[in-house]
Amino acid sequence: MRHGKKFNHLGRKTAHRKAMLSNMACSLIEHKRITTTVAKAKALRQYVEPLITKSKTDSTHSRRTVFSYLKQKEAVSELFREVGPKVADRPGGYTRIIRTGNRLGDNAEMCMIELVDFNELMLAGTQEKKTTRRSRRGGKKATTAPAAESVTESEVKEEEPKVEASDEAKNEDAQAKEDKSDEESKDDKKDA
Repeated sequence: MRHGKKFNHLGRKTAHRKAMLSNMACSLIEHKRITTTVAKAKALRQYVEPLITKSKTDSTHSRRTVFSYLKQKEAVSELFREVGPKVADRPGGYTRIIRTGNRLGDNAEMCMIELVDFNELMLAGTQEKKTTRRSRRGGKKATTAPAAESVTESEVKEEEPKVEASDEAKNEDAQAKEDKSDEESKDDKKDA
């Protein structure tokens, strides 16, 4: 009977399953994104996320614990040097599963599993996004910038020539004043 056994056995014996998850975790750490089936990705997420949490504290004990799971020195070094510091401020949820459709051969549901902080395309989208605050009952309300302050590009382009025109007008006025003063000084010299 399998009462209370919640994790997916993936159709493998214990040793085979542990070896497979260890290899997949090393590949994920090394390449930051791998393609696999959804069932394996979900099992891998449960396997690798506690290891990434351990990598936040770089101590000998943490390294030895992680090495007992991964069994590859290079993967452990990469995890503690690159991945750990980059996810230090994230309180969990280090991986993302993106479904990619079904495999042609056996129609298995396929997906990509990736480390969240290493996907540059999605990080670029989140940095541009403004953070909004929700208003609470009786609390402070979120302030938004008035729409009048936002200026469109067409308005900026229209304003620039006006500024340049006024600068040119000032320059012409200054030039005219200089010419007048030069003429007056010449007239004064002739009279003297």
